[in-house]
Amino acid sequence: MRLLYTIGIFFYRIAIAIAALFQKKARLWQQGRKGEFARLSAAFAGQPRPVWVHSASLGEYEQARPLIERIKKERPDVKVLATFFSPSGYEVRKNDTLPDYVFYLPMDFPRNVRRFLDIVNPQAAVFVKYEYWYNYLIELKNRKIPFYHICAIFRPTQYLFKPVGRWFASQLHHSSGFFVQNEASARLLEGIGIRQCVVCGDTRFDRVHAIASQPYTLDFVEAFRGNSRLVVAGSTWAPDEQVLATVLSHLQGYKMIVAPHELHRTEETVQFFSNFKVVKYSEMEGKNLAEYDVLLLNTIGLLSKVYKYSTLSYVGGAFKTGLHNILEAAVFGVPLFFGPEYWKFNEAVELVQQKGAFSIRTPEEMEGIVRRFDEEPDFYDKTCAICRQYVEANIGACDRIYNIIKNSIQ
Repeated sequence: MRLLYTIGIFFYRIAIAIAALFQKKARLWQQGRKGEFARLSAAFAGQPRPVWVHSASLGEYEQARPLIERIKKERPDVKVLATFFSPSGYEVRKNDTLPDYVFYLPMDFPRNVRRFLDIVNPQAAVFVKYEYWYNYLIELKNRKIPFYHICAIFRPTQYLFKPVGRWFASQLHHSSGFFVQNEASARLLEGIGIRQCVVCGDTRFDRVHAIASQPYTLDFVEAFRGNSRLVVAGSTWAPDEQVLATVLSHLQGYKMIVAPHELHRTEETVQFFSNFKVVKYSEMEGKNLAEYDVLLLNTIGLLSKVYKYSTLSYVGGAFKTGLHNILEAAVFGVPLFFGPEYWKFNEAVELVQQKGAFSIRTPEEMEGIVRRFDEEPDFYDKTCAICRQYVEANIGACDRIYNIIKNSIQ
């Protein structure tokens, strides 16, 4: 079965090489790995064994970050290596100064794995959420290097719990520990014989709480908002923007900040709001922001702070590509909206159940709820409190994880 898995990885690698001829993201993936072993060898020559933390992309890194911060705080003598699978994580965080080293993860071929581990020789490894690279896991087990899975979440429909996934599930038995987000995930793991499991929640709660606790002001947002109510729409795609433009056209006294998930879509986003006066973040210098209806946040790194100023927030992705991070908005205690495809995201499911968040399919659905907020202040205040209390109740996952894995850090 391991051979079949490795053959599958081989064909996946070929598919990326073909895609690189047409897609920028695939080209970055391929180019970023060229000469990587030479760079790894230069970086780790004579260096102490690091703790290795692997994230697929930027979202998973946000889950890893609180743990890395805790390791660096408690053990400043310990080096931390952060690796990424995707360019959308690596390209944004390659110059991050929190970890000591940032690299792409070499492709999961046995030869690559042995070479990577020979060079890095980690004292412990941490994989975030869904990252199960089986040749890496097998070799870590063979070398008796402890490895953990944090912020993991499982559903009965996943391949691990089907007959076809029996071999893959068996490899997870060698994990030193799973830190899962909810009880349902723990029960699923127990059902396939994995008992080294702790329910500890999601470290993103710690991350967003730390951001929200920092005092800061964003003068440009205050100048843009003025006395209007403000919708902040983050990580949006075309279906989200189509809904948002329609909603905004039917509301009085509202402005909107829109942050598209991919910056290359900036002009497409502008077109959705062509009936409004739009200003781009990159072009706002010298302009009277109070005159505009929509501010297009075509930059990276500000969204999590901009949510602070929202009257209500919308988080994109749940119409097609997958819901993005709603906790960045929820921590500020404002009502949340997103599309219909959210059931894979535990925090979204729980907030919808608690009525702090609203899944909508049409502009009319969102518009109706917003109008009710305007007409019933108590309803709005109650919804805000639900979101705020939900985040506060789930802080502390990082402490629970660190208190266990610290025993594997020398």
